[in-house]
Amino acid sequence: MTEKFKAIADRFTTLPQVASAIRNEGLGKCGLIFGIDYTMSNKVQGEKTFFGESLHSITDDRKNPYQQVIEILGETIEYFDDDRIIPAFGFGDKTTRDQGIFELKKGGECVGFKEVLQTYNAITPNVKLHRPTNFAPLIYKAIQICQQTKKYHILVIVADGQVTSEEETQQAIVTASQYPLSIIVIGVGDGPWGIMNEFDDRLPARVFDNFQFVDFNEVMTTSKFPPANFALNCLMEIPDQYKAIKDLGYLDG
Repeated sequence: MTEKFKAIADRFTTLPQVASAIRNEGLGKCGLIFGIDYTMSNKVQGEKTFFGESLHSITDDRKNPYQQVIEILGETIEYFDDDRIIPAFGFGDKTTRDQGIFELKKGGECVGFKEVLQTYNAITPNVKLHRPTNFAPLIYKAIQICQQTKKYHILVIVADGQVTSEEETQQAIVTASQYPLSIIVIGVGDGPWGIMNEFDDRLPARVFDNFQFVDFNEVMTTSKFPPANFALNCLMEIPDQYKAIKDLGYLDG
């Protein structure tokens, strides 16, 4: 298994290119799953990139990084979701800590990213941030959804990057490579992003390269067309990941 692993290169330069490649791979049915990091480190991760405020600060005069990400995904990536039903979860709060997740919308999924944003805005002021950070419960939930639906999914995790349960998260990413699941982690805030980049290009125990990391602030501050370039970076590896998933037979039957 280790010998077969090969990191997928970023080979597209425009959003239409990657969209065309996705269509060419025959990606007709895709589900989206969305996760939000509610750990305590969000309070200090905006020191350089968000005016020194908490990354979850909600005000009328500016959008926080999570709100920006949700809006842009709604304008771009939602196009690839055939039913617009988005299971959306939070993790790292005082209730779930690093052992579980909670539904953003109690009792059901969100319909489109517009409802994801509305729900986020409504619940976030009352969520108690906590610690530590562990992506594993969310990744295992995404695997469960793939098993139940027998359908390809993209899991989008928006986080400040400070993963503390590193071994558990690594194992979850490796396990996820046995299922029709792509994982995109969007890093918001100041970083550093060393662990995220390691997840992106290493972890050779995986069956295929199923993980893409995007530094939100870097993309948004260095591009002439930030939203389009951000979407491009998110989707960059999807065509090759989907091809690998088909070649592995994960979608057969």
